[in-house]
Amino acid sequence: MKKLLVGLMAGAMVLVGCSSNSGSDTQKLVVSTWGLNADIVQKDVYEPFEKENNCEIVVEEGGTSDRYTKFANNPNSDVDIIELSQAEAQKGYAADLFEKLDYSKIGNAKDLIDAASKLKDDNGYGVPYTLNSIGIIYDKEATGFEIKEWNDLWDSRLKGQISIPEITTTFGPAMVHIASDYKGVDITSDNGKAAFEALEELKPNIVKTYTKSSDLTNMFSAGEISVAVVADFGVSLIQKNNENCEYVVPESGTYANFNTIEVNKNSDNKDLAYKYIDWRLSKDLQYKDAVSDLNEAPTNKTVELTEEEALNKTYGDVAARAKVIDFKFVNPLLEDWVDQWTRILNS
Repeated sequence: MKKLLVGLMAGAMVLVGCSSNSGSDTQKLVVSTWGLNADIVQKDVYEPFEKENNCEIVVEEGGTSDRYTKFANNPNSDVDIIELSQAEAQKGYAADLFEKLDYSKIGNAKDLIDAASKLKDDNGYGVPYTLNSIGIIYDKEATGFEIKEWNDLWDSRLKGQISIPEITTTFGPAMVHIASDYKGVDITSDNGKAAFEALEELKPNIVKTYTKSSDLTNMFSAGEISVAVVADFGVSLIQKNNENCEYVVPESGTYANFNTIEVNKNSDNKDLAYKYIDWRLSKDLQYKDAVSDLNEAPTNKTVELTEEEALNKTYGDVAARAKVIDFKFVNPLLEDWVDQWTRILNS
C-alpha cells in the first residue's frame, strides 16, 4: 500500500478528493502536477472525475523540473499522468518516456485551437490543455512614458528599472527569443548569438532576474523595479498590490507556453488516463478553469469568454499573435545558453 505523506512539502504524495467508494476494486490514478490552487483543482477537476469514474486520484505535487527529473530517474514510477510545460515535456519525448496517444480515444481533442492541435500532431504525445504567454507590466507613473513594444525595454530611460525571468524558468528561453527579435535575427540561424549580444545591451536596464512571478509583487511595492517581463498568470496578483501597474501584450506578438498532459508509457491505467485527458479538454471544465483563480486559458476552441473573462489570458487576439517556441531546437542549446546568460547577466 502506498504511504501518503500529507503536508506542505513540495513533491509530497497527497490523496485528494477520495471517492466515497473505498472498496478494493476502486482504481487509483496517480497524477503528477503543480501544487498551485490545489483546493480549486480538487473541487473542480478531481472530485467530479472521481465520482463519474468510481476512482481515486492521488496527486504528486512539485515544481516542473523537480517532478520531471524524479519521474525520468525512476523507470518503475507509479505516476500515470504527468502535467508539464513544453520544455520538460520535450525532454520526455526525446527520452521515449511517454505514451504515443491514440487521439480517437480523446473526443474533445478535435476541438483544440489550431496552435494546440499542431503541437499535438507534431509530437504525437501529450495534449496541450492550457496556455500562457508573456507581456510587459509597468508602472507608468514611475517610468514617465508609455511602453508599447518589446524594443522599448532597451530604452536608456529604463536604466536600473527592469526585471526579467531567469533563463531556467518556463519563460527564460522566450526572453532569449525576444532579444533575438530585437536584433532582427532569426534565432535558428545563429543559435542565439545575436540574442545574447542584445541581452548584454539590455543589462544596464536590468536590476535583477527572477525565478517566481510572485516575487515581482514585492519588487514593485518596494520600488525596486518599475518594469517587468511577466507571464499572464502573474499579472492579477501584481496589480492587486500595485494599482499603478499596467499590463501590455505588444502588437508585434508574444511567446506562448502550452502545458501538456503526458501519459507514462508504463502505466497500467491508460484507459482511465485517456478519460482524464478528455475530461480536462471538455468545454465545461475548460471554461470553469478559465474564469476561476486558476486563470487557465482554454485550448478548446468552443469555449467562449467575455472581454472581462478573457482579461490577462492568452485568448482571442492575444492567442492569435502568440508564437510557440520549438523546444526541439532550444533544449540541445540550453546548457550553453545558461552559461552565457550567467556570464552576461548574473556576474
